[in-house]
Amino acid sequence: MNLLTDQLPTAIDLEGREYEINSDFRTCLRVIMAFEDPELAAIEKRAVLIANLYREQPHNVELAYSEGVRFLNLGKHAEDGEGGDAGPRVYSFSKDAALILAAFRQTHGIDLTTADLHWWVFQALFMDLGGDTAFCNLINLRHKVKAGKASKEERAA
Repeated sequence: MNLLTDQLPTAIDLEGREYEINSDFRTCLRVIMAFEDPELAAIEKRAVLIANLYREQPHNVELAYSEGVRFLNLGKHAEDGEGGDAGPRVYSFSKDAALILAAFRQTHGIDLTTADLHWWVFQALFMDLGGDTAFCNLINLRHKVKAGKASKEERAA
């Protein structure tokens, strides 16, 4: 799929039947944040994905879950290895929400509180947040700390 030439998906095909999905970035962020929640059991995380992503309860819940995860991964299967192993993520959509909001405004001129963005567009813009934002500076600092390459001052920060 090419973001520039193809229509963005708003439905998922499950066993020959199209199921309309909530492709808004807020819905997808709710699912991602549930996945990050250590208090939720795996079955609860699956239920959050199904309840939030699909507008109608699919019959094959296992397939709906795996295809829902594929949608969240921008059409790629996790086992494909596409995108490489970037290691553990050093940001949190819940903990860093204010910085992400500010970075979108600073880099793209988009107010996420009123924006209407498809999840895949949000992700493309998220990956292109400017290096001069507080969010990106924090991410760089966290990378240094995790890699053991941070100075004493950087670790204290």
